[in-house]
Amino acid sequence: MNMMTRPLESPRFQAVSTPASVPCFPVAFPPADKFLSANFVADETNPSFVVGPVKAFAASRKCPTAWLYEADRKPPAEAAGKEIPMEYTAYLEEDCPHKIVYYVFIDQRGLTPQQWIEWRQRFQKNKTEEEYGSTKSKLEKACVAGCGCNADLRFIQINGQLLNKSPEKYLRTGGRFVPLYDLNLQKKLSR
Repeated sequence: MNMMTRPLESPRFQAVSTPASVPCFPVAFPPADKFLSANFVADETNPSFVVGPVKAFAASRKCPTAWLYEADRKPPAEAAGKEIPMEYTAYLEEDCPHKIVYYVFIDQRGLTPQQWIEWRQRFQKNKTEEEYGSTKSKLEKACVAGCGCNADLRFIQINGQLLNKSPEKYLRTGGRFVPLYDLNLQKKLSR
């Protein structure tokens, strides 16, 4: 079962998908430095920007935050070898007075752009090259420019409801976080 389909049962947390038969509880943890220092994209299929690092994003939140993972899915201390792609889910909880926000990150440290697309091919088969091919090329150019990314902000959940737009669009609205690199223009951005 994919980590995203396992429920996190907490008084405030509503899982992305909740099959009631699998109990799992969120546990606080300190993420690995490699993950915290990684840049990230916030659109899984066609990102326009590289954002980051994760640590700066977490520090920019206006309310108290905590990192959580699913108790039965302890994140690895170090990434797997380059020959074995590895992902795990990390939840950044932002606890504001009138809302709880969960930023659902996928830690992909250690994946090259080539491994990124190969990992998706395992799940998406023939759609991958068509849908991710140009993104792979853009990510490779970002890596050369010193703006590679090893994380993905996959979902945002506010008060138990998934956002109905991509996390990238949400972050760009109202200047919630400024990107580092424009993948379409293939250039670094000033902050």
